[in-house]
Amino acid sequence: MTLTPEKIEFLKSFGKRIETLRNEKKLSLRQLSQNCDIDYSDISKIEKGLRNIQISTILELAKGLDIQPKQLFDFETDKS
Repeated sequence: MTLTPEKIEFLKSFGKRIETLRNEKKLSLRQLSQNCDIDYSDISKIEKGLRNIQISTILELAKGLDIQPKQLFDFETDKS
């Protein structure tokens, strides 16, 4: 799958949302990693928008942050 500029921007926005939620819960990358089945280096890449993730990863992130999966998508995207 080719990552268009629109997809790249979405991944970055999603990553910022993960980082925001993690910081609100006062969790380090390693602490979040321990709460879910994702390596901390992968979480870092997700937060930077460098990793296109699977649905199962969304479930793990939500579990690690102790939130509902839909809360991970509570952010605005550029509609242009």
